[in-house]
Amino acid sequence: MAIGHASAELPGIAVFARAPQAGAAKTRLIPALGAAAAARLQRRLTLQALTVAQQAALGRVTLWGAPDDQQRFFRAVQRACGVDLRSQSGSDLGARMAAAFVAQAGPLLLIGSDCPALQPAHLVAAAQVLLDEHPHGKDAVFIPAEDGGYVLVGLRCPQPQLFEAIEWGSERVMAQTRRRLSELDLSWIELPRLWDVDRPADLLRLATLEGFVEWNQGIPDAGGLRWRC
Repeated sequence: MAIGHASAELPGIAVFARAPQAGAAKTRLIPALGAAAAARLQRRLTLQALTVAQQAALGRVTLWGAPDDQQRFFRAVQRACGVDLRSQSGSDLGARMAAAFVAQAGPLLLIGSDCPALQPAHLVAAAQVLLDEHPHGKDAVFIPAEDGGYVLVGLRCPQPQLFEAIEWGSERVMAQTRRRLSELDLSWIELPRLWDVDRPADLLRLATLEGFVEWNQGIPDAGGLRWRC
């Protein structure tokens, strides 16, 4: 999916993901799935996010792992998918995201691994917002989430203050981010909302997506998982 800006620096893509460790991954889904299946779902969602990022054919794709980049799963993904691998670092999610943007320096799109509805076309549309010349181009682009957060943030350049004073994990994240954008005098565009997989009720919608049909029963066996990069 090419963008008509041959001389512009295509935005890189940062994929934030937690290691699929039973008991530590997708903890809100453990009551419905159990710890082992919740970890398998985290693994599948991470591979899906990386596949989408690579299919968008933008800049370099980097997997930012938590708690660190030494997890065996992350190392295997790096070898199989050919992506860069970094450790998330910071006192909270905002600090970790700010650090990723600083590391990139240039334009960057940052996504998590919780939004299987995200497609390459969404990433291309977000990149276009950052690449367009003013007045159409913006400092930032977001895809809000239905739960009040966001599933994508893109910036032309690092803006560490944007991620301060936010109640991460709450339904107020996007609203508070809009206030920070205004306070910092940054221009932005919000693309249409998407949904993410965070609560047991989300599993029903997940099962309607190609590649996730088996989750309509809640707990697929490990044999159904495949590398997709």
